[in-house]
Amino acid sequence: YKLHNNLCFTLGATIQSQTKGIWMWCVPHPIKSDHTLVLLDTEGLGDVEKGDDSNDNWIFSLAVLLSSILVYNSMGTIDNYALEKLHYVTELTELIKVKSVEGDVDESADYVRFFPTFVWAVRDFGLELKLDEKPITAYQYLENALKLKQVLSVHFCNFFSKKIVQYNLTRDCLRKFFSPRWCFVFERPANSEKMKRMEELTDADLEPSFVKQSRDFCDHIFKEVKTKTMIGGLKVTGKMLGNLTEMYVDMIRSGQVPCLDNAVVALAQIENSSAIEKAKAYYQQSMAKLVVFPTETQQQLSMIHASMERKAVAIFMNSSFKDEDQKYQKQLMVWEYILFMGCTLRHNIVIKVLFRTE
Repeated sequence: YKLHNNLCFTLGATIQSQTKGIWMWCVPHPIKSDHTLVLLDTEGLGDVEKGDDSNDNWIFSLAVLLSSILVYNSMGTIDNYALEKLHYVTELTELIKVKSVEGDVDESADYVRFFPTFVWAVRDFGLELKLDEKPITAYQYLENALKLKQVLSVHFCNFFSKKIVQYNLTRDCLRKFFSPRWCFVFERPANSEKMKRMEELTDADLEPSFVKQSRDFCDHIFKEVKTKTMIGGLKVTGKMLGNLTEMYVDMIRSGQVPCLDNAVVALAQIENSSAIEKAKAYYQQSMAKLVVFPTETQQQLSMIHASMERKAVAIFMNSSFKDEDQKYQKQLMVWEYILFMGCTLRHNIVIKVLFRTE
């Protein structure tokens, strides 16, 4: 919740949930100078004041759709209870679609390509990271917790087989949908009295071990987080992220299931229409500035048009997004040609009027 000692989101010190919905905070990326780090803070899942599982499902799904790295935090240990609370992952295939046309093929590979990296942050962790008396890493701790049990195939063990299938369900979804996965454990930051005024504390007021764990966590996030991309490896800009958020929220509110394929198509229409308008404005302003009627020759007019057309197309290309078959570029060039023909007609009319005057 703090970045470079600046408070990003309000910290609640009471039993009441502080964050409602999803809050956003944008800061320059600490390492990548040409990137912006967008922090999304979601409300806690299972808010007793709401008691609405569908709300939690959509909050979780929206976080998955918008992020390139998803940090899930829980307290204590990664045990069966903690995994059961993360049951939202088992419903993601019902709440998010990758392709607009469904097939009979298992789409797990599609989800894992476009879902964010998953990081499990375990707070107030007070145990030793050991397994069979041997030290392990936090990552190994997570992977051990996600191990699947073998399903019993004997008929009289049907009851136990169902229990094993249920045991495996969340674990299997986490393994299938999120890769790579990471885990970080954090000791309690401070004593109970200090925890009540967390917003006022500096690193010097916190447990040194917690400060080190937090720095290791932040360093990892800053180095490993990837640029948010869409289907086809298309990188998302800040403006695109805003449009995506609006599209996904509108879909959810209208009862539709967000689809990554459809989102790309809709985003392409928005971005390319905007790119066309930028290019048009440049071409129009430049022609109005450079062309003074009557121009000396038709050739001079054609040369100015050709130069402005190239620059306008370059502006479009710089802002365009997934312009398949150059559909939008062709629209721009047709518009420029029509405008150029209008200039040519005007040029010829002016020449004739001058000729008659003479």
